[in-house]
Amino acid sequence: MERRRSPHGGGPRVAEKPHDLKKALANLLRYCSRDLLVIGVSLLFAAGGAILTIIGPRQISRITDLIKDGLMTGIDLHAIARVGILLIVLYGAGALLSFLQHYLMAGFNQRLSRRMRKDIAEKINRLKLSYFNFHEYGDVLSRITNDVDTVSSSLSNSLATVVTSVAQFLGCLIMMIATNWIMAGTSVLSTVLAFAMMMLIVSKSQKHFVARQKNLGNLNGYIEEMYTGHSVIRTSNADGAVKAEFDRLNGEVKKSNFMSQFLGGLMMPLMTFIGNFGFVAVCVVGATLAMHDIISFGVITAFMIYVRLFQNPVQQIGQATTNLQSAAAAAERVFEFLNEEELENEQSKPQLSGAVRGEVEFRHVRFAYPDKPDETIIHDFSVHVAPGQKVAIVGPTGAGKTTLVNLLMRFYEVSGGEILIDGVNVRDMRRSDVHDRFGMVLQDTWLFEGTVRENLVYNTPDVTDEQMKRAAKACGIHAFIKALPQGYDTVLSDNTAVSAGQKQLMTIARAMIQNRPMLILDEATSSVDTRTELLTQQAMDRLTEQRTSFVIAHRLSTIRNADIILVLKDGDIVEQGSHGELMERNGFYAELYNSQFETAG
Repeated sequence: MERRRSPHGGGPRVAEKPHDLKKALANLLRYCSRDLLVIGVSLLFAAGGAILTIIGPRQISRITDLIKDGLMTGIDLHAIARVGILLIVLYGAGALLSFLQHYLMAGFNQRLSRRMRKDIAEKINRLKLSYFNFHEYGDVLSRITNDVDTVSSSLSNSLATVVTSVAQFLGCLIMMIATNWIMAGTSVLSTVLAFAMMMLIVSKSQKHFVARQKNLGNLNGYIEEMYTGHSVIRTSNADGAVKAEFDRLNGEVKKSNFMSQFLGGLMMPLMTFIGNFGFVAVCVVGATLAMHDIISFGVITAFMIYVRLFQNPVQQIGQATTNLQSAAAAAERVFEFLNEEELENEQSKPQLSGAVRGEVEFRHVRFAYPDKPDETIIHDFSVHVAPGQKVAIVGPTGAGKTTLVNLLMRFYEVSGGEILIDGVNVRDMRRSDVHDRFGMVLQDTWLFEGTVRENLVYNTPDVTDEQMKRAAKACGIHAFIKALPQGYDTVLSDNTAVSAGQKQLMTIARAMIQNRPMLILDEATSSVDTRTELLTQQAMDRLTEQRTSFVIAHRLSTIRNADIILVLKDGDIVEQGSHGELMERNGFYAELYNSQFETAG
């Protein structure tokens, strides 16, 4: 796991957790407990099919002996036909059981994938916001896609293979011992050697399967991060540094992929070699015994088939072990995510109802990030906001402006003090109730791939076309939207010609349509030009009428009409008052305000 990195890859790392693949497999089996009946029946079918396959060689031995004994006196075709029909029934029943087993496991495979993705998607909404400060979004996406696919496909194939192989292995062993213990012992010796080699390879390859999934997640996270900031990378001429870091991460993926595939791929050729060696040994021993009339020719024929059936499970178990290693490594990453610390369950808290007045009070609020409790961001913040007031929060970068909003929305919990809305501590309110009281327009615009209409009325039911168009007109984007190929039904995508400023205005219109009693505007006009800013400011003034609003702005010219301006510096309020009052004091606010016009000039 890594914290989010710069394009140069120099970010700090979160400490690695020790890997326990046995524990991961145990957790995976517990996770599949609701499908145990289906798995059990499927595995019984697999075992049954293997057993029916094992019975076949004994019948082939009977056919061989019937033909040999009848070479001089005449072949009993009726007896051969009876054995042949029995073989058809055995192999047909085995094929049917195998088909049913694959059908059941395919269904289990898809249910497992769907459930895992569903649990991960629900988990994302229950995670603390701090989780995403230390984990790349691409890594989370990799768990939802690559890791879930690896778990479901590897597990469904491996379970059936292991059961079928074990049943076939044990059945063949019993049948071989019953047929001739000397030849059985010869085959077992070669098999023991094969198992020893397989366990050696497993012990060496395990770490590479874990590294493969981890490195793939890191690479996906880096690609997502660099693609998002592609324009910044190009304008900063950081292509070389980005490519170098990509090559490094890609090289790590290549190395771990090569080692896991190479060591895993050794299983089959090694098992094949040892199987052929055992086959030759059995043939030599069988020929020697037949020359001394200890066994018949039919026994040799049956034993040659048994040897192949006996060696195949060893090879299949080796391949299944490789798949199980992949499943365990991927499952460990999935369960690591599902076991992350969540937000507290708030079902026991009463759901608030009634009118919202919009009174907000911060009482001696202190805050430090959970991972850095000694580095206080907000020291002692207190302010009372009356219903309907417009509060502007200003200050230099890192002063704690956005942190205050995050605390108000309960994205983070205060380290000390309390925040009250209409006299109720937000800690005593459900997060959903807090969020329902606020409309938000953030600096980072968020529009999904859908129609303009769907983006504007997002998660707001029963919105009429008239309400939607009125909000669009208030933000000055109605004419622009009507000029699009399908107007409000135009699908927004990467290929749609929409500027950053127009996207920002759409998010403002969305907030108007939501019509929440309180507002948070975080750099809401940062992406618009000067002309559009004036229009937007007028729309924002109408939007904030009779609503308690919190406005974070770097352009101090946009908040001159605020009822209260809070001036933050190093986590403390150093000044507060109206624009006129603060300018008269000629303090820190006046210095900030004047410096902007000097810079602009």
